[in-house]
Amino acid sequence: MRNAEFDRVKVLRSAMTLFMEKGYSKTSMPDLKKATGLHPGSIYCAFENKRGILLAAIEQYRVDRNEEFSAFFSTNEPILDQFKKYLDNIVDECASCDTSKGCLFIKALYESTEEDQEIKMVIAENISQWHQAIADKFKQAQKAKELPENRKSEHLAHFLVMGIYGLRTFSQSHPDKNILEALADQLFNSIRY
Repeated sequence: MRNAEFDRVKVLRSAMTLFMEKGYSKTSMPDLKKATGLHPGSIYCAFENKRGILLAAIEQYRVDRNEEFSAFFSTNEPILDQFKKYLDNIVDECASCDTSKGCLFIKALYESTEEDQEIKMVIAENISQWHQAIADKFKQAQKAKELPENRKSEHLAHFLVMGIYGLRTFSQSHPDKNILEALADQLFNSIRY
């Protein structure tokens, strides 16, 4: 059997958006066919099943989010200024109410069952890598004297990750940008001082 040819990244981003909009359990194979442009046979051949395309979409989401994170920290600006812009972007995403700008990790975690430990482990590993990237940036900020050295970068990273997930979750029922900005500012200031 020959492999179907398609733009894998484009397909996974389409599936990602669909999973964020409808949720994994409510997404059908006809929905995936319509969103990705692939026939069910091609989906099964490339990803085995709906769960396989979810796992691949989670990986693509991680790659996309890592690239986005790196882009915010690619300038010569102070690291804390870059963190502020990163948080402002998250607030914009949350306030937009655009489900395609949501968090696939949160959506998949909410829907995963006790039986599906693999999805939970994959997401936990991805969050752990994100946390480490944040902690590394905090260490750089400490070396640059932007943060006091007595603050533990690992703890600050945990606090920021918790705050970002809190913002994303809170915005599902309270997408008011002014409120989200105030909460993000409070989160940012808690890190700085």
